[in-house]
Amino acid sequence: MKPSRLLLPLVPLYRSALALRELRLRTGMEPVRRLRYPVVSIGNLSTGGSGKTPLTIALARLLSGKGLHVDVLARGYGRQSRVATRVNPAGTAVEFGDEPLLITRAAGVPVFVAPERYEAGLLAEAESPPADQDSPSMVHLLDDGFQHRQLAREFDILLFDQHDWRDRLLPAGNLREPLKAARRASVIAIPVGELEAELRSWGWRGPVWRLRRTMETPAVNGPIAAFCGIARPEPFFAGLEAAGLRLAARFAYPDHHPYSVADVDHLANAAQSAGAVALVTTEKDLVRLEKFSAAFPPSLPLLAARLTIEIEDPSTALDWLIDRVRTAPAHPKL
Repeated sequence: MKPSRLLLPLVPLYRSALALRELRLRTGMEPVRRLRYPVVSIGNLSTGGSGKTPLTIALARLLSGKGLHVDVLARGYGRQSRVATRVNPAGTAVEFGDEPLLITRAAGVPVFVAPERYEAGLLAEAESPPADQDSPSMVHLLDDGFQHRQLAREFDILLFDQHDWRDRLLPAGNLREPLKAARRASVIAIPVGELEAELRSWGWRGPVWRLRRTMETPAVNGPIAAFCGIARPEPFFAGLEAAGLRLAARFAYPDHHPYSVADVDHLANAAQSAGAVALVTTEKDLVRLEKFSAAFPPSLPLLAARLTIEIEDPSTALDWLIDRVRTAPAHPKL
């Protein structure tokens, strides 16, 4: 019997907790606060691994290229402070979290972190207002925001894939909410070639964005040792092999794993024992490993594979989103 099946009796308890939260949101017991400028949430139903960070980076670049003043609001998972702050691209994952650092470095837009994303948004609107204070040209991207409903948003972009379609609720599966929660979305974003027919049969009538995922892998002449601390490690390993890399060893850590000196020693020793000529990980893991970069032997370079996401027919998707951002109702100055 799979371990997940053993947890099936606990699913009704989790479902009851979701229903209680829904009641609290509906009755105002859990207040929903609103920022002055539009908020676009990017999220998913599962506990991770859907490509939210690459899509956030892609959207930040696209919207900035259209002249909008874009920032990103994030939780900053794993950071030690609870104070809202702007992410310094030269900072560390301990200070700001791995994903916020990766986003601000890759997208070149301000990123603000706080457990309550409303507080991050207040700081963003105080520190980085658009030149025209009365223009709705500022937009907040809410990273991993589908369940963070205590911050009001104008639009919800929901990433969805085959894993989610077949998965179960926590704790027996990886779904944070049941499939019917997808109806809250403004847009459902799916991998090219997946699920569109099923979604339409299910009754989804809203826009569908099709996403192309590309893994850019480093050039390595010889076998590698691959490792990662992400929610779904197998697609990462499969992507490396599909790119032609030969994996002599592979190691999977929990999502957002805080690497230690012992981990670095283990990885280096195991990779050398397996005959690997390099260690390859994700960009997100590389951010968390920066302070240990000197600990890896010169004969075993630490390299990263980069995941990027492109929207099929980006002009149509972007025009649709920008039109709604620019016509979103104005809110009083905070």
